[in-house]
Amino acid sequence: MPTNNAELERYIRNLSSDEDSLLAELEAESNMRVVQPQMVSGHVQGKFLEMLTRMIAPRRVLEVGTFTGYATLCFAAGMPDDGIIDTIEIEDELEGIQTEFFSRSPYGHKIRRHTGSALDIVPNLGEIYDLVFLDGDKREYPAYWNMLMDNGLVHSGSYILADNILWYGKVTAESVKPSDLQTRGILEFNRLVHEDPRVENVIIPLRDGINLIRVL
Repeated sequence: MPTNNAELERYIRNLSSDEDSLLAELEAESNMRVVQPQMVSGHVQGKFLEMLTRMIAPRRVLEVGTFTGYATLCFAAGMPDDGIIDTIEIEDELEGIQTEFFSRSPYGHKIRRHTGSALDIVPNLGEIYDLVFLDGDKREYPAYWNMLMDNGLVHSGSYILADNILWYGKVTAESVKPSDLQTRGILEFNRLVHEDPRVENVIIPLRDGINLIRVL
C-alpha cells in the first residue's frame, strides 16, 4: 500500500496516459530556466486540463497566467482545430521559452499570446469565452471574476477553472494576516463564486486545488 504522497503521486502518474514528449521537455526546461518552476501544471493536471477541454470542445479559451506555457499547450491540444486560446502573461521575460515551445507544437497556431495585465487586455479583445483558466495574480482573482461575469465575457454554459484555490492549505487558517493579500484574494474569490446565483461550482483537490465553475 502507498504510504506517502510521493508514492501516491508516482502511482497516479504511472497509471495515467503518458505525458507528451514536448510537454515533458518544457517542464524540464522550466526547472532549469525559470524561478518557481513548481508553477508548471505538470503531467497529471495537464492531462486533466486537456481531457476536460476535449469534453467541453471550446472554440474560444482564455488563460490568465501563461507562465512557461505548459497548460496553454494542454488546452490547445484539447481544442477543436479552429479554436483560439488567448493567453496572457504579465512577465515579459517568459516570452522566450513560450515562443520556443509554442512554435514547436502542432497546436501552436491556436495560441494568441499577450503580455501585460489581464485586467487591461481582456476587455479589449472583443471575445466571449467558452472556457476560462485563471492562474494569474491571486490578489486579482476577485477582479478577474467581476471582469468576466459583469462584462459579458462568458455565456451560459461557459466553464471557468481557477487554479491554486486551496493556496497550500492557507485558506483554512484560523486567521490571515492583513498583509497576506494573496490568501485574502483567494478567500474572497471562493466566497464570491459560492454566493453567486449565476453559477454552480465544485472545488477539486487536485494539486493545489481547482475551482471548477459552470455559468448557468
